Amino acid sequence: MTSETDPNTAGVQYNPLRKMLYNRVCTGTLGVAIKVAGALAALVAVYIIGYLIGYYAHKC
Repeated sequence: MTSETDPNTAGVQYNPLRKMLYNRVCTGTLGVAIKVAGALAALVAVYIIGYLIGYYAHKC
């Protein structure tokens, strides 16, 4: 089945570099570490935004 006949892969070309990068970054130990670091960064950002909003809301 080629990409001309398969509507799910129409216009998508096989890219081994993209697949290798996906496998390295999104799976395995490195992928888990990146996801944990991203979640931690998001948590810290929300904490800082909440702190600043609370500081200016209760300043008076």
